[in-house]
Amino acid sequence: MTSSSESPPAEATPGVMLPDLLARVATAADHLVQAATATIAERVVVRGRLDRLALDREQHAVHGLAWYATYAAVLDQLASWSARLIATGRMRPIDELLSRILAAEYAEQLAGGIPMGQQEIIRPQHMGVDGPTLSHFTSGSWWHELNTSVGPHEHMRAAQLLLDSRSRATIESVALDEELELMRDEFRAFADEKVLPFAHIWHGADALIPIEVIAQLGELGVFGLTIPESHGGAGLSKMAMCVVSEELSRGYIGVGSLGTRAEIAAELILNAGTPAQKDHWLPRIASGKTIVTAAFTEPDAGSDLAAVRTRARREGDSYSVTGSKTWTTHAARADLMTLLVRTDPTLPGHRGLSILLAPKTPARPGCDFPDEGLTGGEIPVLGYRGMKEYALSFDAFRVPADALLGGVEGLGFRQLMATFESARIQTAARAIGIGQMALELGLDYAVQRQQFEQPLYAYPRVRNKVLMTAAELLGVRQLTYRAAQMKDSGKRCDREAGMAKLLAARIAWSAADGALQIHGGNGFALEYPISRVLCDARVLSIFEGAAEIQAQVIARRLIEERMTS
Repeated sequence: MTSSSESPPAEATPGVMLPDLLARVATAADHLVQAATATIAERVVVRGRLDRLALDREQHAVHGLAWYATYAAVLDQLASWSARLIATGRMRPIDELLSRILAAEYAEQLAGGIPMGQQEIIRPQHMGVDGPTLSHFTSGSWWHELNTSVGPHEHMRAAQLLLDSRSRATIESVALDEELELMRDEFRAFADEKVLPFAHIWHGADALIPIEVIAQLGELGVFGLTIPESHGGAGLSKMAMCVVSEELSRGYIGVGSLGTRAEIAAELILNAGTPAQKDHWLPRIASGKTIVTAAFTEPDAGSDLAAVRTRARREGDSYSVTGSKTWTTHAARADLMTLLVRTDPTLPGHRGLSILLAPKTPARPGCDFPDEGLTGGEIPVLGYRGMKEYALSFDAFRVPADALLGGVEGLGFRQLMATFESARIQTAARAIGIGQMALELGLDYAVQRQQFEQPLYAYPRVRNKVLMTAAELLGVRQLTYRAAQMKDSGKRCDREAGMAKLLAARIAWSAADGALQIHGGNGFALEYPISRVLCDARVLSIFEGAAEIQAQVIARRLIEERMTS
């Protein structure tokens, strides 16, 4: 298969019937999800309440429900997106083909089984979906119409379209407003010039991202992207955050993640801080002059934040902090810690937790942690380098009393929970950026590498990897953007944010794995960037809430909504 100078001729009005078809697929998928929700609810609802032991016992089915609902949500957003493109005259042949390919694949998986991970498949029967319900799903008129419209010819045509115009705009298949498109262009150019040429060097040397790059990002407004202008930020939307995070993560996930802790800290302070805390910290965070680290996780607590044991005891005009934290990113360089502590040890679970906005001294030559009462050690990692991970120990570390977020003890868990939606949306965007980089590396290598007198891209199993990556990225982008739009409008979106993060992390990993497979033995060589992308992709289903935690959150919401409907 070789590139031609022109793409296959487009239809006069591409995809005119596509939104209706995709809407019917989405409706059928939703009916399947509702049936599964009903049967699972019967297993896990005891005397009108979700039973924790039953949820644990039925975990495979419960988490499977989350995956089924996520696929249904993707199909729904795909239908809405295609309708918008047609209405504005922006639908292209590649958009239509990738949409059909994705819808057909997801429909087949809904009927036969969805991979929750490399070793786990969830099937309808595992969730108690009976034969007649499943037969009804596969016997709809849309099933035949969709599957007859996606065959080898359509796959070949889509592959040729990707090859003929290998610009990222074609591969991405997105349609944003003009302001966001300009922002994407700006940060893509920055990543191409300032990040991509050096990312593999930084990764290989396990080096910190140069402070000059952080300063440049500060000048571009990355750290104050969603902070109001009244507090020194740009006052932009979560959609803007997605676009910026995606483009920078495409260059290097370390750079794309530099703004994560600033985003979390800013949202904590905006939502819960005192006027003095807002006035003091937000302009400093927005400028990039204050680097933030999040110290939430503990060695024996993991995702169970209610089990936090690090103690903060009020002593006059300060708190004395004793305990330990782990997986604190960028901790040595940081000027500020958002520190989750237990201020009242007599209260069980999350009720005795508080958050301290704890100042610290950044690393000095020869000493990463110069403050008295604070020590730390680096945690070597496979990927997600550039900022470094640390385990911290606190021994009577002093924090000013006015650093208590909001000025009231015992609200820390609630304050932190309010940031999870944004953090997971941003993580989904980071995952999309990594998936995009994997797509580009895989496609470029498949076109350039000759085997048996033809490019690798000529072989169906090679180009199908590229096609499915492009199609899945198309779908999960729409899911992520929908969550961001909901957040911007003030709507609750923990379910949607969890879905976006859950699926985007899996897609990033499969995209990187597929691209490495295309590279063959060269993909296993450290000199090739795809080896870095694979390592970076792996962490996405772990941090900001492991995939299993996301699935639990999504499923609980689905069952709770059924109980109250």
